[in-house]
Amino acid sequence: MLQIQNISKDMGEFFLDHASLEISKGEYIVIIGPTGAGKTILLETVAGIYEPDGGSIHLDGNDITYAPPKDRNITMVYQDYMLFPHLTIRKNIAFGLRSKKIQVGEINKAVEKYAGMLHIAHLLHRYPDTLSGGEQQRAAIARAMVMNPWALLLDEPLSALDAKTRENLRRELKSLHDITKTTIIHITHNFEEVFDLADRVAIMNEGKIIQVGTPDEIFRKPKNHFVAEFVGATNIFKGTSTAENGIVHISIDNFIVRAHSEVEGNVYISVRPEEILISTEPLASPIRNAFPGKICDIRHCGAMIRLIVDVGVTLVVALTRQGFEEAKLGIGDSVYIAFKATSVHVFPGKSTKE
Repeated sequence: MLQIQNISKDMGEFFLDHASLEISKGEYIVIIGPTGAGKTILLETVAGIYEPDGGSIHLDGNDITYAPPKDRNITMVYQDYMLFPHLTIRKNIAFGLRSKKIQVGEINKAVEKYAGMLHIAHLLHRYPDTLSGGEQQRAAIARAMVMNPWALLLDEPLSALDAKTRENLRRELKSLHDITKTTIIHITHNFEEVFDLADRVAIMNEGKIIQVGTPDEIFRKPKNHFVAEFVGATNIFKGTSTAENGIVHISIDNFIVRAHSEVEGNVYISVRPEEILISTEPLASPIRNAFPGKICDIRHCGAMIRLIVDVGVTLVVALTRQGFEEAKLGIGDSVYIAFKATSVHVFPGKSTKE
């Protein structure tokens, strides 16, 4: 296990503030957060590029807080490849092994193994400037993986690539992880990479780890307002919550929503658009949250249709295109919407930085 405990590092504009995270061996964890959140500094501190001002880093029980990078068994790949331009791809991939005086036969075997896994075996004789961006990044990942690291750190490895190449390399990273079981810590701004690759997600803001969980937990149950806004949650409202008979009643501008929660006082709530039912007739189901409203806008979003419904507050309701066409709904139609108390996620509203 990799244990990052209360790591702090002040570099002026970029910093870590008592960041803590535990990562199991073989896990694929993706770190997301706004620009300047401290994501890259966290990876570089784990890699040993920087020494922390406070806190500790343990790997399988061993304190590596101040160990030199070469002794950590951790490798890192940046978005800009950083290949040696005067070396062939074969020699680039082999560079770390050659510096360790590994026998030539073992080096060649390892190089060809990872070049094959990343589909660049036919390019080993070429030089970096003759390769595409995707091919160069595959070479950079292969160079890191031949070292058989405990953990591979990826700092936005796909961000400089075109959409098709990103999609292909995502699949190859997933396959590489499935086969090797190498622990991977991956920074990105792309939510597709989160859902395609991550076992767990860590969200950072202002040098802190704000929330850690599975992609589903992060996107469906954000811990606070910052997380909800960052992951693009819709139907976020601020209100006041009071408990009554095991249910909380949240008052939002005289609009009352009921939820299963123990959080009282100033709160935020969110409701996923796909968890809201809509009908032109009153819904017979005994759902705790049911309201009449009017459709004020319709937005076509590929396979999904989003209806903007005024029920005293404005709610977004998501339907499949087939469901929308069958319902025959239009702007100005009077409708009824409903959602379960269990579909309402409630989180404290006192702070956006916790």
